[in-house]
Amino acid sequence: MDLYMQNKEHERMIIELVENGPLIWPTIKENWVKRIKKYAELYVVEKIQANCDMKERVQLLMQGTSLTKKERECKLYDAFDKFTHIKGESLHKYYLRFTQLINDMNICNMKIEQLQVNTKFLNSLPPEWSKFVTDVKLVKDLHTTNFDQLHAYLEQHELHANEVLLLRQRNQDPLAFVANQQMTPSHFNTYQSSYNNPQLQ
Repeated sequence: MDLYMQNKEHERMIIELVENGPLIWPTIKENWVKRIKKYAELYVVEKIQANCDMKERVQLLMQGTSLTKKERECKLYDAFDKFTHIKGESLHKYYLRFTQLINDMNICNMKIEQLQVNTKFLNSLPPEWSKFVTDVKLVKDLHTTNFDQLHAYLEQHELHANEVLLLRQRNQDPLAFVANQQMTPSHFNTYQSSYNNPQLQ
């Protein structure tokens, strides 16, 4: 319910209204204990006043709703455009963040083409997924497949993608790569014999 309320301009007031009731009710003392009157216990005049107060509050809450909805849509479109994989994030967490964004957009009745959603989901993955993203684009029809199915397919290859990431991290620095290579005696002798070549002297 909170997510629905966030799409309204006066979301805090609506949530308080739902949690605490629309207005402050008169209180009565019963057995030396002060308690709030129930609606049924109100006098006719108090009931009419309560109904009018509630109607005024609802009208106040409904004012400006369309502007807020447009602002929320703009924020969601912006979040969709800027959505990327966070370094070190697992495929599952990436999928959950993307799902939350798409669900928020659906709550606001925002229309996005299935192809656009799938393309964004795949293209925002990090480079170690590029081989599997290419496979998905070749095998799956991105117009009809949803990103839940793409996630299920990619999840099968997460171990391989992590291996690719580890290899890239290990070989990222060319000097570190050279330092890790051990020179065998045959390489050393070849280098030394070419250095001592009498023709060069």
